[in-house]
Amino acid sequence: MDWQAIRLSLWLASLTTATLLILGLPLAYWLAFSRRRWKFLVEAVVAMPLVLPPTVLGFYLLLAMGPRSPLGRAWEGLFGSTLPFSFEGLLIASVLYSLPFMIQPLAAAFASVDRGLIEASWCLGESRPRTFLRVIAPLSWAGILTGLVLSFAHTLGEFGVVLMVGGNLPGRTRTVSIAIYDQVQAMDYAPAARTAALLLGVSFLVLAFTYALRRRQRKPWTLI
Repeated sequence: MDWQAIRLSLWLASLTTATLLILGLPLAYWLAFSRRRWKFLVEAVVAMPLVLPPTVLGFYLLLAMGPRSPLGRAWEGLFGSTLPFSFEGLLIASVLYSLPFMIQPLAAAFASVDRGLIEASWCLGESRPRTFLRVIAPLSWAGILTGLVLSFAHTLGEFGVVLMVGGNLPGRTRTVSIAIYDQVQAMDYAPAARTAALLLGVSFLVLAFTYALRRRQRKPWTLI
């Protein structure tokens, strides 16, 4: 097995999951409780990676990060390097690609919290941040844990976006899914089979864990 690619994939999945948790908590809170009429537009944008072909998403991300784009020029001016075909670019792409796998479980879990408990906390003088930390978040632990697990597993196995944005640079952007693709192209089936079996086992454990958590929630949630 290509342990370098496995380590890179695990590091990428860990950073992506941590970034998504930080960004996802306020966004999911807003989606769960906002009454804005145009909220459905934000929900559609968040869910778009679920239906877009990964190569399409990767193509647009590549254009958005390129040296002629505002983001690409700003990044190059600050750090002296380009975003495409770098680990940092791969991290940004992974965060966007896995966004619905974090946001949707979080928003569903927050929305399922009894509104009376939230309003009682406000009536007792607690601020909205303290109400979130002491009431909403503890009662949403299963949804938060589900979002973490799904985001990590989805990033670990992504292929199309990785190939478009990161390419295939060993030690920098070559993830485990790219390694399997290379091994199959080279007709080196034995290591490809071992690595694929590892991903298969991880995927099964993640799904089993997710469904076990779902049984403990009082209200069901869906990915779409």
